[in-house]
Amino acid sequence: MKMCRYIGVGVTLIAATGALASQPSTSVNVHIGSKKFTESVLLGHVLTQLARSRDAVATYTAELGGTRILWDALLAGRIDGYPEYTGTIRREILGLDKTPPASRADAKDRNRELERALAPFGVSMTAPLGFENNYALGMRRETADRLHIRTISQLASHRGLRLAFTNEFINRSDGWPGLRDIYGFAGSRPPGLDHDLAYRALEAGGIDATDFYSTDAEIAAYDFIVLRDDRGYFPRYAAVVLYRTDLEQRAPAVVTAWKSLAGRILTPSITGMNAAAKIDHVPEQRVAAEFLARTFGKSTPIHGATTWTRLRRRTVEHLSLVGISLTAAVLVALPLGILAAKRRRWGQGILAIVGIVQTVPSLALLVFMIPLLGIGGPPAIAALFLYSLLPIVRNTHSGLTSIPTPLTESADALGLRPSERLRRIELPLAAGSILAGIKTSAVINIGTATLGALIGAGGYGQPILTGIRLNDTGLILEGAIPAALLALAVQGLFDLIERGLVPTGLRLRDS
Repeated sequence: MKMCRYIGVGVTLIAATGALASQPSTSVNVHIGSKKFTESVLLGHVLTQLARSRDAVATYTAELGGTRILWDALLAGRIDGYPEYTGTIRREILGLDKTPPASRADAKDRNRELERALAPFGVSMTAPLGFENNYALGMRRETADRLHIRTISQLASHRGLRLAFTNEFINRSDGWPGLRDIYGFAGSRPPGLDHDLAYRALEAGGIDATDFYSTDAEIAAYDFIVLRDDRGYFPRYAAVVLYRTDLEQRAPAVVTAWKSLAGRILTPSITGMNAAAKIDHVPEQRVAAEFLARTFGKSTPIHGATTWTRLRRRTVEHLSLVGISLTAAVLVALPLGILAAKRRRWGQGILAIVGIVQTVPSLALLVFMIPLLGIGGPPAIAALFLYSLLPIVRNTHSGLTSIPTPLTESADALGLRPSERLRRIELPLAAGSILAGIKTSAVINIGTATLGALIGAGGYGQPILTGIRLNDTGLILEGAIPAALLALAVQGLFDLIERGLVPTGLRLRDS
């Protein structure tokens, strides 16, 4: 069928480059992950470089998400290890008692308790790496001095201050809910912000207080005040490495290397690493390599990618996400749209179902897919596929149902079978509407695919995410500009297809 061939050309061109990324690759021995803040990314690079120094084939998925995403990925075997903190393990992951340890010796006993509690999950924990990155609340020095605030209790007593916390902190069991109850904060729930954006909002005076990570470089760089936890609410967050216990059999040298970090990363060292990456914009991979060279006396080769190499890789990843999901959406949505138009009783139900899918926030849809498909490309493609259905189904239905009745009656008079009438008359007449739906889906898909970086799917969203975290406009533009150009190119491609396929009088005009 002519129309289907033309549609296929457009979708296939989008998917063609992406198909190159799906070639079989060498299997890996160790897969490391990290959360989406700088310290975790740096530690992830340290773990990865140590694994490679032990001749392991290691892959690293940085900025994978929050605590639950990393923990679930570890349990499912999607990753083999990642950096974590004892306070988070105790309260957020295992839900153990909330009483802070009274002493360092007590902390050692509690760490052994954590090891025993993790064992049934098939997860092990290294000894603490040497520093604690504790939750804290903080303010600008100017505001704290003016209001004479030095403790969290004093902060809670000032009712009119503008509080805003990071999104994860607001919902964590060791975050805002318990803090509010212990310190008696009044008022409604504070708004949530990205961790890095919260620092910028505080520095600009947009908010009066937020939550800190105690080793963050911004505290000293912006001369912020860390408020004393005078009621001892926050537990100790000693940095450790969580790893799958079976890794001790599969790659014992890697586990030994990770364990050798115990007590070797002290607070000044990690704070300096954070500052080098976030304030001085030294590449994180290099910061990790320099730390390992200082600590173990061995230099690690760094294979830094050029801007064009990164752009080429991200383009292939983005085209894979868009091309595969859009192709699948066309193959499913076109028949659904035809069915909705031909079976009026079913039509409203089909349109309602795909419409409901479209109302689910895109980030939530991505997260919903993780338990089913893991992390990386598959859950992102599945979510993008679902998001692409509505415009194609709706426009196919609209195009077919808007054909003038006399034309369909003429086809009946000529004795055309329903399938022939659909193929020769109805689909060609509805082609403009159908192509408009596919074009809309493609453009939406390209933009939404940038969120795939939040679950390790790569694409143009990765430099955007990293640029926001590092306050690096160049990195943000490295992802945003190609994504915008790709959307314009795809729109132009479908405009050309429409000119070749649809007669001038039947083309849809933008109002």
